[in-house]
Amino acid sequence: MPKFYEFFAGGGMARAGLGAGWKCLFANDFDYKKARIYQQNWGDGEMKCEDVGRLRTSDIPGKAELIWGSFPCQDLSLAGGGAGLRGERSGTFWPFWRLMKSLMEEGRAPEIIVLENVCGTLTSHGGKDFSAICSAFEQEGYRCGAVVIDAALFVPHSRPRLFVVGVKEGLIVPSSLAGEPVPMWHTQGVRTAYEMLPPKAKKNWVWWNLPTPPLRNTNFADLIEDEPDSVSWHTPLETRRLLSMMSKVNLSKVEKAKKSGRRMVGAIYKRTRRGEDGFKVQRAEVRFDEVAGCLRTPAGGSSRQLIMVVEGRAVKSRLISSRETARLMGLPDEYKLPQNYNEAYHLTGDGVVVPVVRHLASSILEPILAAQSKSAKVAA
Repeated sequence: MPKFYEFFAGGGMARAGLGAGWKCLFANDFDYKKARIYQQNWGDGEMKCEDVGRLRTSDIPGKAELIWGSFPCQDLSLAGGGAGLRGERSGTFWPFWRLMKSLMEEGRAPEIIVLENVCGTLTSHGGKDFSAICSAFEQEGYRCGAVVIDAALFVPHSRPRLFVVGVKEGLIVPSSLAGEPVPMWHTQGVRTAYEMLPPKAKKNWVWWNLPTPPLRNTNFADLIEDEPDSVSWHTPLETRRLLSMMSKVNLSKVEKAKKSGRRMVGAIYKRTRRGEDGFKVQRAEVRFDEVAGCLRTPAGGSSRQLIMVVEGRAVKSRLISSRETARLMGLPDEYKLPQNYNEAYHLTGDGVVVPVVRHLASSILEPILAAQSKSAKVAA
């Protein structure tokens, strides 16, 4: 059974995606609330709640084949302040990487390192931050490549994320796992970022080849709770107020949903836009395409997603529930969530989508490790 460490672990969604075929030796997050939920779901043994910059290799047991790191995205996000890897949050990549180097120096280099973050990583500081990450892999003897996977392929949730997969030099990589760029996984952003890499990092690059997943068989409406515990339905007045915040384009979507002849569930975010008079105004923007908008952490009320349920002429609305956010991330209903709504939303909105991790593991990570095991048996 392959072993792994997960850093910036949150509630352990990467662990959920890797599944029972993997053994976690160590998990880390600096947020004690997330660490507490991790322990409630996975037990007390592996989680160490501490700033990654304060960790030492003596804190980390054994040797793992895989290290998973979903380092903070705030400074790399297109909605962030643009500090990139120099920022207070996303800059934690560097103490994390120093810890990785220390493990390597001790002879505990993992076979595979996976980094997950927002797609803004590709363009942060004109591509320099992404180049720095790829160069870090190259300097420590790892071949690497990146893919963008949208969770909407697996769950009704629009959530494209960047995954950088690094494999230690000398490992056997089956020919079926690497090839030419494929638009589904290698977006224009990935291809542009690759072209901007320094020569050594570019030479070190791998175009990872993932299979196309089966068609998703769930829609947003399938995940909605009729009587949620964590939120209440709006009053008719509150729903009318929400409708009054919509532009003509968005109101027409609601009218179309009324005429559809079936129950329609729309996802709503409030955004600040310029009105016809040039002044800024808060607008409610809705989508009825069977997919939720990308979950975010609830830094303010406008970043929390609402839902609108339309059945014939009847329209009702409310905040998305805690359990619905977990379902959108691919977590089972048995997964324990924080009782506090904002804490639950922060936990899920900051996580990685479980079926995406599973697809990456079954398509790339596990075949690579299986190839090493097969080679070792042949050699013996």
